[in-house]
Amino acid sequence: MSIAIVYGSSGGNTEGVAKLIQKKLGVEADLIDIGKADAGKINSYDKLILGTSTWYEGELQDDWAEFNKDALELEGKTVALFGLGDQEGYGGEFCNGVGTLYELSLKKGAKIVGDKNSTEGYSFEESKAVVDGKFVGLIIDEDNQSDLTSSRVEQWVKSIKSAF
Repeated sequence: MSIAIVYGSSGGNTEGVAKLIQKKLGVEADLIDIGKADAGKINSYDKLILGTSTWYEGELQDDWAEFNKDALELEGKTVALFGLGDQEGYGGEFCNGVGTLYELSLKKGAKIVGDKNSTEGYSFEESKAVVDGKFVGLIIDEDNQSDLTSSRVEQWVKSIKSAF
């Protein structure tokens, strides 16, 4: 089984979290910058961890926004999601990018894991990354809660490790 951690990162924080996930996962997983990849490469993997930051008014990170998402083949693949956002500065659209990737993954027939995460400990108004009262992936706020990043990654990776 091949595993890829695919991320879009404008300022480097999402890439940093992707590398931390790779380290904590403890199995071979390729890191792929979505800005330097094509759908064919991503489609060659059996299991994917997809990550994005959220920009502007709740939009996907630029490289993800420009990527040809229609060409992704996720049917039956295991997918986990992570994202970064700023709950204080953008509390009305906190981590919406993760919600967008979640909707895309569902539409494409992916088997999503790691998608029932508590919103406790976060303070925001609204998020597309919340479904049925839970986050649909790992949610990180490097701007306001960077001290919690490592423990949040570790806990989430433990919850998805058996699927990877």
